[in-house]
Amino acid sequence: MQARTAVVERNTNETQIRCAINLDCQPGTGNKQEISVSTGIGFLDHMFHALAKHSGMSLQLTCKGDLHIDDHHSADKPLYPPFDSAIALGTAFKQALGEVRGIRRYGTGFAPLDEALSRAVIDICSRPYCVTDLKLKREKVGDLSTEMFPHIFYSFAIASGVTLHVDVLRGENDHHKAESAFKALALAIRQAIERTGGDDVPSTKGVL
Repeated sequence: MQARTAVVERNTNETQIRCAINLDCQPGTGNKQEISVSTGIGFLDHMFHALAKHSGMSLQLTCKGDLHIDDHHSADKPLYPPFDSAIALGTAFKQALGEVRGIRRYGTGFAPLDEALSRAVIDICSRPYCVTDLKLKREKVGDLSTEMFPHIFYSFAIASGVTLHVDVLRGENDHHKAESAFKALALAIRQAIERTGGDDVPSTKGVL
């Protein structure tokens, strides 16, 4: 089977980003899963690492950003250039996946973390859209502003061309809520990109 890999690089005055992924590193594939994330924002590294680990992808992501200004450029800048880390990841994901053919397309993931429970639903459909309800209350989790989390999911969805819904169903601790949301997305991605063994386009229209 054709390898589903991609490398995205983007250098600007605000960020220098390199993202390399391999979508097929689940147990049994014979591919070793390798994860290395360094964005300069510790909690963001933690979230991307969890996303890669539980989706079964290898991820090497480095981002050097203007953190002396704030965390906005490195974590998310969905409407304007340059690529931020979430946009780079979404772009690499789309490139690695290639034509939407021979995969399940839809994925749903539920992930608990102690008292927190999150649900993510993804449709790899070339119709980018994102809805989140994360119920975060604190100003920051670790060293990342909580206002960045919806934009991170939005940036990934728009860049990858997917429809994405992420909801925190319950929880008290914002760290737990955020982490369970990323893990739920990982499980949804893992299901959606699973190969079916066929070569059909998973759409009644015959094209995505």
